[in-house]
Amino acid sequence: MNRKKHHRALIALGMVPEMGPGRARRLLQLSNVESADQLFDLNIRDYLKADGIGKQISKNLSNFEDWKSVDKILDRTESIGAKLLAYDDEHFPELLKHIYDPPLILWYKGDLKALDKPGVAVVGTRNPGSYGLSQAEEWSKKLVQKGICVNSGLAYGIDAKAHQTAVENGGKTVAVLGSGIDVIYPARNKPLAKKIIESGGLIMTEFPPGTQPDAGNFPERNRIVSGMSHGVLVVESGVKGGSMITARFALDQNREVFVVPHQLGYMKGEGCNYLIQNGQGKLVRSIDDILEEISVEANSENVSEKPPSTWKSLELTDEENQLCELLDNRSLHIDQISEKLDQPTFKLLPKMLTLELKGAIVQKAGKYFEAR
Repeated sequence: MNRKKHHRALIALGMVPEMGPGRARRLLQLSNVESADQLFDLNIRDYLKADGIGKQISKNLSNFEDWKSVDKILDRTESIGAKLLAYDDEHFPELLKHIYDPPLILWYKGDLKALDKPGVAVVGTRNPGSYGLSQAEEWSKKLVQKGICVNSGLAYGIDAKAHQTAVENGGKTVAVLGSGIDVIYPARNKPLAKKIIESGGLIMTEFPPGTQPDAGNFPERNRIVSGMSHGVLVVESGVKGGSMITARFALDQNREVFVVPHQLGYMKGEGCNYLIQNGQGKLVRSIDDILEEISVEANSENVSEKPPSTWKSLELTDEENQLCELLDNRSLHIDQISEKLDQPTFKLLPKMLTLELKGAIVQKAGKYFEAR
């Protein structure tokens, strides 16, 4: 596959009216094309065969001719020193692939290896108090000390403190923008963005170069922050705001939500207490409260030898054996299992429950499963 042509076509798909990343990815999957540029060789009847692609979108795609604008975006990407990462490229975040509407392509600057590390999002208000700032610093430091990447949105306040702390403590951090890769917002955080890149971290966005930080971009940004992370830590938030939106995305994406508690009557922390009260987030007091839920190996190289697998001695169906083989000696999220077996989660979960009752697998916190 010619990756340049593939990337070029993915950018074009993002410019087709009413298409959107979800429909585009579905069309790519159902059309059985190897490269996105091959989509533009098909006709309207081919497009209509894909579920969710109606006549108007098919017509819009068939009539697309604005390749000049696409090439301008590619030229600008190169001139500003940014690079492209498609949904099917090697370093695209594995967890992000499994959300409802993953981005088709990302613009980035920095080291892609930061995406290979397990990540936790640290989010909060843009106008934190001293307690919120100190908690953001403390938790971010603890996370990077355990080898976990700190993900956030480069906003004022909690986001910036989380990124800064990760950099200062030799850790990795990823900043997801709600603007083009060349439009750092807020502008005051340009030096911080530079430090993130220089420290081996990453800044990235799904918005083409030159895109201004429109208010509607930030919820889209937040779904990426939560979607690429094993969990979201809400440090300080009111009942309304971007942090609560990120928390809701996390819950919809089967991610863990962790919450720093606040004193009663403190308006900037009411959102945190609300999440705890309603069972939507776990109150955290130590780093172990996070590590035991996200099911990742954090700086744990000395693993004792495991006993023989229990499931191999049980009478299981062929399908059950297949599931256990997939989970043998590793822990997978339900979305990852769904992707590997090409089965929807609602059909898989009853099967997983049956295997749990048989003692063949165990469900760990956060909808992770592993064979026994």
